[in-house]
Amino acid sequence: MPNLIPREFLAALRFCQKDSLILGMRRIAAVVPAYNEEKAIAYVVSEINSLQLPDGYSIVPVVVNDCSRDNTGAIIDKLNCVALQLPVNLGIGGAVQTGWKYAMENGFDYALQLDGDGQHPAGEIPKLLQKMNESGCDVIIGSRFLTNTGFQSSRMRRFGIIHFKHFNKALVGVTVHDSTSGFRMLNRKAIELVSEEYPDEYPEPEAIILYSLHGLKIGEVQVEMRERQGGVSSIGTFSAVYYMLKVSLAILYTFIRIKFKK
Repeated sequence: MPNLIPREFLAALRFCQKDSLILGMRRIAAVVPAYNEEKAIAYVVSEINSLQLPDGYSIVPVVVNDCSRDNTGAIIDKLNCVALQLPVNLGIGGAVQTGWKYAMENGFDYALQLDGDGQHPAGEIPKLLQKMNESGCDVIIGSRFLTNTGFQSSRMRRFGIIHFKHFNKALVGVTVHDSTSGFRMLNRKAIELVSEEYPDEYPEPEAIILYSLHGLKIGEVQVEMRERQGGVSSIGTFSAVYYMLKVSLAILYTFIRIKFKK
């Protein structure tokens, strides 16, 4: 995607770290994109801060307020987190990439994306970390559909996710069962890539193409998700088919763009 993040804001990212570096600790930036999430964001941050990680690891919530129209910005300024206040609305891709850039500039070993609406329980984060360490993958995606436990989303959305699984496999030969999942962990190699290049409008399924064509190894681990704890979904039942077609075109465009660029 083109770099939509204001230059002055990018220059300030490296100075935003609230916590001092802890020698010997491997640090995880938990990137939480937030747009109008006043009902759930405090709970999400509290869950992250209460998480018990294995010895040698620490985690820092990094909340990116995407120019919300509600009280999200004021709320996160009072929470125990890094609060990044975007001066303009960039959409999900720009908000997440802001978090990736922050993790890159501040030397984090891992970056984790999770939603600001409470769908992704922080208690599942150790599963992603363990899978990453055991598998040697660069990207680990938290999947709902390996054993089909926990909240499964609507039937129409599941149909779309199955479509993306087969479509991505046809393009890059990689099977990802839950390519729309916004619950994923990246190592330093992947952070370097996404801090410079990241899809804009539909980042989760498009990023599968990005990672694959740049030689990154992708893995999945079963996680249990919840229904959203606040906010409203941007995709209704009526628009689900239209969404699936738009995302398919975006995935194809990303594939063609990167292949020709290389």
